[in-house]
Amino acid sequence: MYKHILLPTDGSEVSRRAVDQGLELAKTLGARVYALHVILPFQALSYMTQIIPESETSYTEESVRWAEHYLGEVREKAAQAGVPCDSDFVFEKHPCDAILDVAKKRGCDLIVMGSHGWHGFTKLLLGSETQKVLVRSPLPVLVCR
Repeated sequence: MYKHILLPTDGSEVSRRAVDQGLELAKTLGARVYALHVILPFQALSYMTQIIPESETSYTEESVRWAEHYLGEVREKAAQAGVPCDSDFVFEKHPCDAILDVAKKRGCDLIVMGSHGWHGFTKLLLGSETQKVLVRSPLPVLVCR
């Protein structure tokens, strides 16, 4: 069935539950997983040019630390479950694009990700990365709450 499962994670509780579900499925199927964290690029206001270099450096360093923390959690859970796991983070303005690109490059055959929990008008207005992945993915997507 599925042999290589992509597990995008943002460190949220919903994302952690999706990782747990993905690892359980991978263990059952004898599949491997690839954990991914997408870091949004630094955004700055043009009138703050004197503090941008320091702020961008600080933002990048902190974002990478958090990415490694989240991915480390996934690698640790995978090791405990006996599931082979590779991982990495990428900088991308549109997380959906990064998720689909990595799934293709890594030869994944399933994406397991969390829903974000927005409801009603907010979801309609803002959309979600999960919804974008669902609409655009050529692969099956398992969405966990």
